Amino acid sequence: MSKLVLFNKPFEVLCQFSADGNKKTLKDFIDISDVYAAGRLDYDSEGLLLLTDDGKLQHRISDPKFKQPKTYWAQVEGEITDEALKQLRKGIDLKDGKTRPAQAKKITEPDKLWNRTPPIRERKNIPTSWLQLTITEGRNRQVRRMTAAVGFPTLRLIRYKIGRWNLDSISPGEFKVIDSSLR
Repeated sequence: MSKLVLFNKPFEVLCQFSADGNKKTLKDFIDISDVYAAGRLDYDSEGLLLLTDDGKLQHRISDPKFKQPKTYWAQVEGEITDEALKQLRKGIDLKDGKTRPAQAKKITEPDKLWNRTPPIRERKNIPTSWLQLTITEGRNRQVRRMTAAVGFPTLRLIRYKIGRWNLDSISPGEFKVIDSSLR
């Protein structure tokens, strides 16, 4: 059976084990050998990252053709509008083509949320709002580009769920190892 590591990647951690200057990497948090990331999560994003020792499982998780849904919580600048949510649900025209339709809804700030270090920059005269976005692709900085395209730049981005796996009971910088398959 395959080993699967569910890791809650903190803000400003690279999704690699090899050193890169003085930036933190997976090696600073995960002491398990022979596991590799199934997909990526940007340096300035937080949340669920899956790692595995099984190449086939890694491929099934990360390859867009298998359409593993990925759910994100995004804190955006401004009060997200119904029109913006409708656009996200239809798909957004980006420079690299139109995105697949997303599931998008406004949410209250998640109650499971941890403090980010450093915190986002707050502006007194500009409100923020939260949305939950589920996509089945994984283009470079896709969620950030989608929210910016509808006029609501992302300030904080947390991947909460990939397929059936989620962050429940995993604090930032912690991981959980499970035996798993995609049967």
